[in-house]
Amino acid sequence: MIDTNSQNIEKFILSALEESLKTPNLEDSSDRISIKSVGIIGAGTMGGGIAMNFANVGLAVIIIETDDAKLESGLERVRENYQRSADRGRFPQQQVADRMNLICGSLSLNDLSNCDLIIEAAFEEITIKKQLFSQLDKIAKPGSILATNTSGLDINEIASMTNRAGDVIGLHFFSPANVMKLLEIVQGKDTKAEVIKSCIDIAQKINKVPVLVGVCDGFVGNRILWARQRQAMRLVGEGVMPWDIDKALNDFGFKMGPFQMSDLAGLDLGWSKGVNTINPIKDALCEAGRRGQKTGKGYYDYDKNRNPSPSLETEKIIKKITNAEKIILPKERIIESLIYPMINEGLKILDENKAQRASDIDIVWLYGYGWPRSTGGLMYYGDQIGAQRVLEIMKTLSMEDETIKISRLLIECSQNNAKFLDIVTDGLIAT
Repeated sequence: MIDTNSQNIEKFILSALEESLKTPNLEDSSDRISIKSVGIIGAGTMGGGIAMNFANVGLAVIIIETDDAKLESGLERVRENYQRSADRGRFPQQQVADRMNLICGSLSLNDLSNCDLIIEAAFEEITIKKQLFSQLDKIAKPGSILATNTSGLDINEIASMTNRAGDVIGLHFFSPANVMKLLEIVQGKDTKAEVIKSCIDIAQKINKVPVLVGVCDGFVGNRILWARQRQAMRLVGEGVMPWDIDKALNDFGFKMGPFQMSDLAGLDLGWSKGVNTINPIKDALCEAGRRGQKTGKGYYDYDKNRNPSPSLETEKIIKKITNAEKIILPKERIIESLIYPMINEGLKILDENKAQRASDIDIVWLYGYGWPRSTGGLMYYGDQIGAQRVLEIMKTLSMEDETIKISRLLIECSQNNAKFLDIVTDGLIAT
């Protein structure tokens, strides 16, 4: 039976938040790195949002960009964000100037030489990040924390470009960085305990919810998101319309489904004209000028107020590519097809020691991806369903999708009638 008791759920979430701050498998040390100044590489939406978090608590920030136009645009965006908040009464008007005075810009990486914490928020391309960290290795003062905001690239590979891999860590902020609460703290194989603990402390100081995770594709949050996305696209390939999938997730409690999210972010992210990506449907939509809300049409059609409606043109494009007739699946089937693989992926993450505990996965999804709080969290919800039922559905799905690999822990929990939240891992092993 699904637990819908709000008091039980809130008690669980509070406990999970407290547990997520614990790092029992790190060497016991009270050493911390004093962080009084922060450097940000990149003045884009992400870099500016990250900078705001630190200025909000009185820390000096320097933002680095490659040219004056990008730097000025980035700083102006930050000012506009602050002004909007002040106009809404969130803080006094004077604080707009006070906070902006804590943020300065530069075109030279050398100006980061005295920063206690440097966060790279450049383009999500491994070669760019490796080059930057090679430069930072020569510029940053001894003991400075070198962090990357990558959302899923190999931090160990990035750290290998330095002679101080112990000082390198992942700080994965979520967009918009000045609003979203989650901060995935990614432990590389050489990251020092004092660096990890210092980052957990500073995350709390800037009012984030930190969760320690290990290095793997997509870390914890995006890795599970990608598992859901693969199943969403599989259903579309079988004739289920995007809006029916989104509606099932909306009714489950998500404010946005995968196709609503894609339209908001822009379908042309990672796409350029004439280029074929791994998603032929998205490619075709982009070629047809359907690039999301910003163009007034993507998976959905949008009116002048950006209200969405199902698109006949999108339906025709999907049918042409998939050769599948439109079908209507019960909402329960859609939820099982999307949510149960997420639970399975979470269990694989635990089995690989890329998360410290099952409840950490719930915190990641509650505070970073809008998981409906009324269900407690991904793994909490999985326990309400029961391992045997989840395994039954996963076996069926694996026959429909050969890329699905059923978690060893899911099989064990089913055999032993065990709870996912009771799984004890060996701790975070950063490899």
